[in-house]
Amino acid sequence: MIRTRFAPSPTGYLHIGGLRTALYSYLYAKKTGGRFILRIEDTDRERLVEGSVENILKTMKETGLIYDEGPDVGGEFGPYVQSERKNDYMKYALQLVEQGDAYFCFCTKERLESLPDVNGARRYDRHCLKLSKEEVAAKIAAGEPYVIRQKMPDEGVSSYVDAVFGEISVENRELEDNILIKSDGMPTYNFANVIDDHLMNINCVMRGMEYLSSTPKYNLLYDAFGWERPLYVHMPPIMRDARHKLSKRDGSASYEDLLKKGYLKPAIINYIALLGWSPKNDREKLSFEELKELFSIEGINKSPAIFDEQKLKWLNGLYIKELTPDEFLAAATPYLDESKVAGRYDYKKLCALIQGRVDALTEIPDKVNFLEEFGEFDNSLYVNAKQKSDAEIAKQNLPAVVSLLEGIPDDKWENAELYSALKLLAEKTGVKNSQLLWPMRVALSGRESTPGGATELAELLGKKETLRRLAFSLSKL
Repeated sequence: MIRTRFAPSPTGYLHIGGLRTALYSYLYAKKTGGRFILRIEDTDRERLVEGSVENILKTMKETGLIYDEGPDVGGEFGPYVQSERKNDYMKYALQLVEQGDAYFCFCTKERLESLPDVNGARRYDRHCLKLSKEEVAAKIAAGEPYVIRQKMPDEGVSSYVDAVFGEISVENRELEDNILIKSDGMPTYNFANVIDDHLMNINCVMRGMEYLSSTPKYNLLYDAFGWERPLYVHMPPIMRDARHKLSKRDGSASYEDLLKKGYLKPAIINYIALLGWSPKNDREKLSFEELKELFSIEGINKSPAIFDEQKLKWLNGLYIKELTPDEFLAAATPYLDESKVAGRYDYKKLCALIQGRVDALTEIPDKVNFLEEFGEFDNSLYVNAKQKSDAEIAKQNLPAVVSLLEGIPDDKWENAELYSALKLLAEKTGVKNSQLLWPMRVALSGRESTPGGATELAELLGKKETLRRLAFSLSKL
């Protein structure tokens, strides 16, 4: 059975890259009838951010990435919080020391900083490798701080096959002696992820391609313990553009960022799935169930994925249009409450006008604020070649519109009645419908484009406000 995992560090927001790793791991597990596991990697105590664990758990559940085992649901391969396995790490590190695959290092920070650079990177010179067992025991007894380092082979090549990038080879002499256990007794990521994955029976590791060159170090640990290596699936980076990775300062790097920008959860997941993977049929709008059905490792690309917010916005617009009226009303209400029309209009009617005209929920206030922002505008807005309208036609036709609307009773003041009356007026006066409706729309809104037509706006505004705006606009002509 395939067992995949998502193992985030609770150090703040959940990056889009991390969410993609979780998504692919989940999809592959479900596609193969396997299990998806959540593990919290909290051994980097200095970088922990309060509330991050709760945020991770909430995000996983919100996005539908329901894990089969994890910190809050348990499982037979726990604990699922890394710091709760502290004693295990030391036990395995000491086993490596006994085997000659690791050693104690007592070098101070000052000594390490004095080492020369090699190819721009500081390399440890194995100063403590030559210490005898007696010397090591004496230093530990004296209370000298220490770390435990992995002893890399001096010669040969470490190779493995990645499911996406193929065979990866690194000369062993290029591998630095990694720290496995830090001076505070906690493991480094380089050590803990191997121990955790083995103890939790993880046999498929999916992560970013930045770990391609580190994986040989992990494989040497697997080999030293006599454990079977997992299947590796490394994914391409997510880029802001051709040269820069997507980062927090870009304002779209986290799941929370995208929610704040008014994107729907299903659209976010759909788009993230496409950042480095594509189905064989090249479809772009895919439901969560379709993603589970279509996902395959073969569809993961080697090339970096460019985060295109315009494409996300387009995709989000498709999802918004598919919402039921009640679903859109629920999603739009917080944004209407923040707009200038808050509490002043029928939200259901407003939503009926704007649902097909917004690609992100954050656009809603701007779509409706004109209802409370009416004032001076340029008469050139009346010019519309397609509608065969201009300011002179507006000046000729708007008085008749006003006269007609004044005679419509309040209980008949609704879109269908208003439209029928204006259409009849156009027939009687021998003008095109558009030569009445377009000038009326501009005169009511003072804008070139609005959600809804002239009669829909009139219904929203009510008879008194409609006539007031028309009188104001006529006075400008």
